[in-house]
Amino acid sequence: MKTICLYFEIHQIIHLKRYRFFDIGRDHYYYDDYENERSINEIAEKSYLPALTALIEMAKENKKFFKVALSLSGVGLEQLEMHAPAVIEKLQELNETGCVEFLAEPYSHGLSSLANEECFAEDVKRMVKRIEQLFGQKPKVFRNSSLIYSDEIGAQVAALGFKGMLTEGAKHILGWKSPHYLYNCNLNPNLKLLLRDYNLSDDISLRFSNTSWSEYPLFADAYVDKIAKLPEEEQVINIFMELAALGIYQPLSSNIIEFLKAIPAAAKAKGITFSTPSEICGKMKPVGALDVPYPMSWTDEERDVSSWLGNQMQREAFNKLYSVADRVRICTDPRIKQDWDYLQASNNFNFMTTKSMKLSMNRGIYDSAYDAFTNYMNVLGDFISRVNAMYPVDMDNEELNSLLTTIKNQGLELEQKDKEIAKLQAKLAKLEAAAKPAVKKCAPKKAAKVEEPVAAPAAEPEKPKKKAAPKKK
Repeated sequence: MKTICLYFEIHQIIHLKRYRFFDIGRDHYYYDDYENERSINEIAEKSYLPALTALIEMAKENKKFFKVALSLSGVGLEQLEMHAPAVIEKLQELNETGCVEFLAEPYSHGLSSLANEECFAEDVKRMVKRIEQLFGQKPKVFRNSSLIYSDEIGAQVAALGFKGMLTEGAKHILGWKSPHYLYNCNLNPNLKLLLRDYNLSDDISLRFSNTSWSEYPLFADAYVDKIAKLPEEEQVINIFMELAALGIYQPLSSNIIEFLKAIPAAAKAKGITFSTPSEICGKMKPVGALDVPYPMSWTDEERDVSSWLGNQMQREAFNKLYSVADRVRICTDPRIKQDWDYLQASNNFNFMTTKSMKLSMNRGIYDSAYDAFTNYMNVLGDFISRVNAMYPVDMDNEELNSLLTTIKNQGLELEQKDKEIAKLQAKLAKLEAAAKPAVKKCAPKKAAKVEEPVAAPAAEPEKPKKKAAPKKK
């Protein structure tokens, strides 16, 4: 039986302000607050709120039949909490339906998986913890920024304890193979891979409102019919996109929400179900390993990382940023940590691309890729000087390594203690559960109520006898 795995991502760009060379060393605040608030409110109003409302309605109307997966970046979540908390409320309402699975992704929505393994692991763990706090779910499946994946990244993700990972069904990787099967990581078979069908996904996210498209207008029954006509043995249909596709990339006036809401009924009529990534990883067996020696992604026709690291400017900025990764990891300053998250976000590098793309890219305040590079490097120059002021460049490697080792050991000790605490709490709960019926069983029976003898009424005191009157003589 065919099953649809529907997934949406929520991420928000953090806009940097115009930062001049002469601001270095004097101004340590790098962000355009007005643009950040304006853009998050616009996307919340036009996309997130109506799209999440539709998903909630679909979950309630279709009971447990309809299922969906979501992931959020940490930097996007911070913007929502600050400027659009109604979106968080909608996410929690959707969570209460029991029809959504939350996945993990890097907190920063950055490229740390390509640069620094320890930094990547910390990035992911922080996001896992945040999802647990907000929604009470511990993510079991991972989704990297822009679905970036390689064999080495898969091995890192498996080592973090995830049982599955989402990535792209790139043609140059699959060759003659189909994305409609479950695969596994080449270096660690325990990690299962769900591959995005980019044709079916892009039909919704990119082509839906295109009047020159040969399949325009697309209706839900026709869309589901394409899925139903796939070969019988191809059972896993992964449709992944950004949530912003509903309302931003495809405007609400195109009836994109109505199209989405009609899909469950059309799928049910064709005998097609919905599944979450965890359900697929738990029920199905992989058909084989996927060999991905070089990183791939869901971006552009090349499906690689050239959108972020394709030219010399991007690579220079990338290497400069991660040159201080180890120093930032031992830092405890919250401002440094937050700036590190925002500067890692992949859009900073995407603004510097010189690739010619089919879709026009909005560079924000930047006039060109060179303008984006110059502004980012000015900000990065100030940030690195702040980091070096705390942990000087001339710090011995031994000293730095010693600090990193200490922090790593402390982290391992804390993890071990957390596990021990969890075990003890579970043991205590079992003991308490076992003790309750025992106490109930052994409790002495209530003594029968003994009726107290009713006291006899007190005898009336005898009246003194009257003396007999003397007889008359």
